[in-house]
Amino acid sequence: MSDRKSTPKAGTGAGTAPRAAAPEVSARAAALPREALEIAAGYAFTGPALHLGALLWEGGCLPDAQIRVPLPMLNRHGLVAGATGTGKTKTLQLIAEQLSAQGVPVFLADVKGDLSGVAAPGRPGDKVGARAAEVQQRWAAKGCPAEFYALGGIGRGIPVRATITSFGPVLLSKVLRLNPTQEQSLGLIFHYADTKGLELVDLKDLRAVVAFLTSDEGKGELKGIGGLSTATAGVILRSLTAFEAQGMADFFGEPEFDTGELLRTAEDGRGVVSVLELAAVQDRPQLFSTFLMWLLADLFHDLPEVGDAERPKLVFFFDEAHLLFDDASEAFLDAITRTVRLIRSKGVGVFFVTQTPKDVPADVLGQLGNRIQHALRAFTPDDQKALKATVKTFPNSAYDLEELLTGLGTGEAVVTVLSEKGAPTPVAATRLRAPESLMGPLDAAELERAVTSSALYGRYAQAVDRESAYERLQASRGGKGPDEIRGGKGPDEIREAVGGAGEHRARQQKEQPSVVEQVVGSGMFKSLARSIGTQIGREITRSVFGTARRRR
Repeated sequence: MSDRKSTPKAGTGAGTAPRAAAPEVSARAAALPREALEIAAGYAFTGPALHLGALLWEGGCLPDAQIRVPLPMLNRHGLVAGATGTGKTKTLQLIAEQLSAQGVPVFLADVKGDLSGVAAPGRPGDKVGARAAEVQQRWAAKGCPAEFYALGGIGRGIPVRATITSFGPVLLSKVLRLNPTQEQSLGLIFHYADTKGLELVDLKDLRAVVAFLTSDEGKGELKGIGGLSTATAGVILRSLTAFEAQGMADFFGEPEFDTGELLRTAEDGRGVVSVLELAAVQDRPQLFSTFLMWLLADLFHDLPEVGDAERPKLVFFFDEAHLLFDDASEAFLDAITRTVRLIRSKGVGVFFVTQTPKDVPADVLGQLGNRIQHALRAFTPDDQKALKATVKTFPNSAYDLEELLTGLGTGEAVVTVLSEKGAPTPVAATRLRAPESLMGPLDAAELERAVTSSALYGRYAQAVDRESAYERLQASRGGKGPDEIRGGKGPDEIREAVGGAGEHRARQQKEQPSVVEQVVGSGMFKSLARSIGTQIGREITRSVFGTARRRR
């Protein structure tokens, strides 16, 4: 660490916060060097806060200068960044544990498969003991209440699925890698399915609708959808077929996951930590990153406005965040920016986890008030550019940040957060605390027991394939498959079948009371009812991402 330091300038975020908070500094901390005292004063909050670690100054750790983040400010979003192996995962674990203890539910995207240990007590050892002593931490081994999920049931976890309708055309265009024109055309196809009462539950439903529209029998219907050409519809159909052939069908269907499950607390009042295992789908980054965005968008639909709450309703950690933004259309990036900006007022905090801040678009980065920056490497010219760009994103600092960021050790970071008044705190080099839960994955057998013993397992484990667009269209052409759409019933009969879906669903709804009596006790009922209960014959209201607004 460099000895070069300067007093934060008056009038900057780094300079004003310490003076306001200085009276809260402890008597022991008052003996710190002047510059360190000013930094420490910026973190002396009066309300509930999470403890991150102790201040680093001139190569030493100052345990009397504690670095914290106010609990109410954790819905103001944040960034955890740093090179591989610098301790980002342990930082997530440290924050998740304390949020859970404060009664705040947490969502963790577990890309590498090593966050399941948050559910088990940690193991004491010399390294843990030494770190706890250095940062004045009263370390005690303890785990958190946790649920484990897996996309489509691929991997160890309760299956998380989404219907095609709720996923919507904008997010689906991202995973299909469609261009802006094709994305708009897919939106028209969704509009057509909505107005015709063709429920899009899984991939074969959407593929069947597009196949119908590109067939001789469906060309008349295609003409009625403004701006959708046969060629573009054909491209979308081929993309869907290839996507399904890659084994992606498991992620779409029913029972659809109710994102309200992420907001639960345990009987003892601690927040439940929801861990979504993504290690089994690491080779499908476009899919899992977009699925994470679907989770956020769905929460955004359902949660009421709460303004500035005393504590967040949920804190969402979005690992490998750069994958979300890679090759994203301008419309998609705009939608992400709006969602991140607006979901704060619904009590949800979002932390993006990636290697450098430049991985996150500037408009999104500007929404992230809390920053934990681990070490960066500067081995190449590109690395050096990234380092300089990272330094520019911090408030004025008493450190030589370029030198500091390349010299931090594992479990050390540069921190700046929002104070209780919403102003940036001084930049603080920090030796972080040790997590109290297990720093590593659970044993496979233990994880399996945790998954199968969950009350949610019976609700989501078994996939359901009910009548939807595929079955309706297949029935209209005598039971032939979607690739045999030619030669079935005549055009008039097919159009009558498509147009009559609303009437058919109305008849089903009249029979619903007897069905409810039979299945209302089933764990699957809640998920199925959300989709069945949508009024057919009226276009589903769609959000900024094109995802369907559902009733719960």
